[in-house]
This record gives sequence, structure tokens and C-alpha cells, in this order.
Amino acid sequence: MADFQLNSGNTAWMLTSAVIVLMMTVPALAFFYGGMVRGRSVLNMLMMNYVAAGIVGFVWLLWGYSMSFGTDTTGINQFFGNPFQFFGMNNLTDAASPLASGGVPAFAVVAFQATFAVITVALITGAIADRMKFGAWIWFSVIWATIVYFPMAHMVWAGGFLGVGGFISQHISTPIDFAGGTVVHIDAGAAGLALALLLGKRKGWPREPMRPHNLPFVMLGAALLWVGWFGFNAGSEGAADAVAGRAWLNTFVATCVAMLAWLATEKVRDGHATSLGAASGIVAGLVAITPAAAAVDTWGAIVIGAVAGVLCAVAIGIKYKFGFDDALDVVGVHLVGGITGTVLIGFLATNNQGAWYPTGSKNGLFYGGGVTQLLAQVLVAAFAVVFSFVLTWVIGSILKAAGGIRLSEDVEVGGIDLAVHGESAYETLGATRVVTEVK
Repeated sequence: MADFQLNSGNTAWMLTSAVIVLMMTVPALAFFYGGMVRGRSVLNMLMMNYVAAGIVGFVWLLWGYSMSFGTDTTGINQFFGNPFQFFGMNNLTDAASPLASGGVPAFAVVAFQATFAVITVALITGAIADRMKFGAWIWFSVIWATIVYFPMAHMVWAGGFLGVGGFISQHISTPIDFAGGTVVHIDAGAAGLALALLLGKRKGWPREPMRPHNLPFVMLGAALLWVGWFGFNAGSEGAADAVAGRAWLNTFVATCVAMLAWLATEKVRDGHATSLGAASGIVAGLVAITPAAAAVDTWGAIVIGAVAGVLCAVAIGIKYKFGFDDALDVVGVHLVGGITGTVLIGFLATNNQGAWYPTGSKNGLFYGGGVTQLLAQVLVAAFAVVFSFVLTWVIGSILKAAGGIRLSEDVEVGGIDLAVHGESAYETLGATRVVTEVK
């Protein structure tokens, strides 16, 4: 094995990307979701996101990285790596870095990928807002990351079942997931659906209006997500090169178009283009372009953004038709958006203009590749949905039987922040005030 040669430019880009991807969870996602909940539970939403960062970041360094990127052959290596190979970062050398060929040291990769694990778990909080026990959420975060996220990351990105050399790759074509359409968004969206069904509806939903309490928080969170997402997508190249530039530009244009498409859909459907719609459209575009960021050209990115903006805007109404309370539209945006981007790769993938392909992938249907890549994309999306939904349902059911996962009605209605955390975001919600009009 050749000696590791540090590339300071690539390493600096990866560490910078890791910083801004961490920002996507705290504070960006925390405030994006926090602004959408009611004022009496905003601190609880912020805390669920912050504690997800703490818990998942901790277990990632113990066994998460090893399960995701471990290289030992254990007999089940197609599904997850050996959790003890790099336990606590032991035995981890730069020569074993997944990006060693690009001169990026192992610890830089560990840092970057830690932020992906953190935000994937945190995304689920949007589906369960206002009604899950804080202690149950802590236990769920540890178990779900271990049983669902780490294996999915290994299967897609570390040569496992869904990646290069895996079952689909050998028999059809290598599925393309550049930065986490399946690993992050479909994974989290399907988990959010399962937990929302297990928890049941919020008290009063959908009869009572449950409007966002602070739309400036929502828009600020969305803006920070957009900035951080350039590290998320362009950073996934692992190098400061033309492919990273392509991923950056595709992320930018797809998000612009998705926001405009969402606002146009709102205007036609409801008569108003809203700030919440602008923020949601931004996130929908970011989600959809994630798996395809470096695998499509500019026109492909435009199409993905337009389709995602319209589909996700329409999809958020699914919960009312089917009666499940996905509080902050994790299913409508992340599950639908993740599937949209993943499947559209099968139509739009092209190796022109500095695009990126894993070994064994092919052009999409519209670029002369036939249906082969489309079939691979559909299969990997379907597998991710079933894998995450079923395991999440099992984990949630066990926690429900063990000690319960749903807050009591008194706490939910009276105010989660005060009951669970002993504090309130706003003074006017911390005490009852009676105002008498003087005539």
C-alpha cells in the first residue's frame, strides 16, 4: 500500500463542508422546524434537534463510523461494517480513509460523515412534533441510527448491498446516490411516516388550526439550510474539483427553480404565494437534487427542481387525505422529494459536463442509456422506503411497549416546554395574564 499523501486543498474543503453541514442541523433545521410549531412547544423542538446532534455525534465516534465505513469482511458486510473495527476511532489510519486517493485524511472523513448522520436523525423530528416523549426520543435516536442509518450508509456508500459491487450493481446497474437521496432523505421520510402513524394525531388535529408561530424563524432556517447544503452536496465529492463545482451549481439552480415552482403552485391553488411556501420550496429543491447533484447537467437540475417544487407542494396535502399527522411535512418534502430526485436520475443522468458516476452506472433514459439505470433507481428507492419504514415501526413499537412514546394529553395541551423542560420561549406563555378593558 502506497504511503498516504496529504492534499491540503481537498482536506480544507472537506473540513469547511463539515462545519457548514453541521450548521444545517444546529441552528438551521432546529429553527426551521422550531418556527413551524406552536409557541408553547418551540423549545422542545429545538431541544430534540440539539440532543439528536449530541447523541448521534457521540455514538458515531464510538461505533457509527465503523458500522458505516468499516471494511472487515464479517459475513454480513453487504449490510453493515464491523462495529468494532474502528470503535472509538481506534486503529483508524489515513491509509484506511475512504478518500485516501484524494489526499483527505481519515479523521476529516469521519467529521464530514458525522454531520450527515446527525441531520438524518434530526429530520425525523418534524413528523413527530408536539407529541413524543423527550426520553423516548433520546432512546429512539440511538437505536434508529444504529439499526437503520449506519447500515443504510454502508449499503450505499461503502460497497454494500446497494452500492458499487452490490446485488443491484451486479445484476442491473449501480444505483446513483451522490449525497444522500436514499441514505438521508428517503430514510428519514419513511421513518417519519412510521413514527407519525405509531404516535397518532396531535390533539385537535386537523380540526384546530396549528399554524407556524414564527415565520421569520422558518425563513431564516431555510436560508441557513440552503447555505449549508452546498457543503452537503458539493462536499460529497471529497475534493475541490470540477465535480464539486458541478454539484454546487446544480444545487443552486435546482433550488431556485423548486422555490419558484412551489410558489407558482400555491398561487394557482390558493391564490397566495407565501413565505412558508418559499421556505418549503427551497428545502424541496435541496432534497430532490441531493442524490443527483453531480450526475445530471444544468437542464437536468432545472427539471428536477421544477418537478420537486410542484410534486412536494401537492404532496403535503396527502396527510389530510389519509389521516396521518405528519406535523411539519417530513413525508411530503423529504420522502416525496427524495424519491423524486432518486427516480429522476434514471431519466436524466449523463456523464457530460464533468458529471460523476460510480463504477457501473449508466446514462439515463433521456440520454441514451435505456431503462437500465431507471430500474436501478426505482429499486434502491423502494428498498430504502421498506427498510426504514419496517425497522422504524419495530423500534417504535418496542419503545411504546417498554415505557410509552406519547406525551400525556395534559402536557401536550398545557405546554410541552414548561412541563418537560421547565422553561418557556416567551414570557407571555410562562404565566397566565388577565387583561381587563377599562372604559
